[in-house]
Amino acid sequence: MQDLNELLAKIGEIKAEIEAGSAELTTSKAVYEFKKTFLDSKQGKISALMKEMRNIPKEQKQDFGKNVNAAKEWALSYFDELDQKMKAEELRQRYESEKVDITMPAKKVKYGNLHPITTVRNQLSDIFMSMGFDVFEGTEIETDYYNFTALNTPDDHPARDMQDTFYLSPEFLLRTQTSAGQVHVMENKKPPIKVISPGKVFRSDDDATHSPMFSQMEGLVVDKGINLCDLKGMLTMFSKQIFGEDTKTRLRPSYFPFTEPSVEVDVSCFQCGGAGCKLCKGTGWIEVLGAGVVNKKVLENCGIDSNEYSGFAFGLGLERIAMLKYGINNIKMLFESDLRVLDQIDD
Repeated sequence: MQDLNELLAKIGEIKAEIEAGSAELTTSKAVYEFKKTFLDSKQGKISALMKEMRNIPKEQKQDFGKNVNAAKEWALSYFDELDQKMKAEELRQRYESEKVDITMPAKKVKYGNLHPITTVRNQLSDIFMSMGFDVFEGTEIETDYYNFTALNTPDDHPARDMQDTFYLSPEFLLRTQTSAGQVHVMENKKPPIKVISPGKVFRSDDDATHSPMFSQMEGLVVDKGINLCDLKGMLTMFSKQIFGEDTKTRLRPSYFPFTEPSVEVDVSCFQCGGAGCKLCKGTGWIEVLGAGVVNKKVLENCGIDSNEYSGFAFGLGLERIAMLKYGINNIKMLFESDLRVLDQIDD
């Protein structure tokens, strides 16, 4: 039979163990686990004392029970107080970690931008649509007929050579120009016609200013009495809107199989105002696109009476316009998605 004094001594030892062990606790979760060691209904050390009741003399049972219950109430109160302190400290630490110094400069929010080519395409589309142009997007895979034959490109023309064109078969190829879209439009729509055709084109060419894949925008106007003066007027208006009101336009003779006469179109250098600089290579002028009066054979291939109707066509590279507009000297920068480049472009 156990002596009451020995059991009461155990209670004192448990209290001392609780006080000593609690000094090492740092979280409310640790408090909860430590509390279970003493107050768990099955394995807790204080709960286990009640099992010793059977070893206590009958006349001492009441005193022993009171002492065990008092120890249990003390432990509950002690752990509740300790838990509240731990939670208060954890909350303080959380607030400290989330504290915002309102005197510090705000962090700059970084917003995404449209890609330069997308921006230029949208700008050009808006300019030409404001002049009454419709938009036609053709297919990137074309037939030899629409890409070459219908555009008056002879069988022996260098553009047909394998080193320039990506052929998928003797009949099908990746289009080398968006001009093919003009033929589709003229075959399915009677004049007057006023349309632009933007899209990707493909050529076997690769250097600092050329890419095997790039973007073009082709324009076509067909109506009665259309001539080179109409082309010059339209391009002058376009150049002023994209490069600035002081921009001048000039036409130089050139050759394209689908236009006659054909011209290269230059604009006055928007960086030096025509005085001569690195951008314009000292000439004061920058070449931006090719154009001309639609060849009569092209009109006739599409079933349009060339004696009654005439037209002009023009084609420009979106990458070239973007490179000129944003001062980019290597076309590959437009395809690498380098944020250091894209971050400098903010329209």
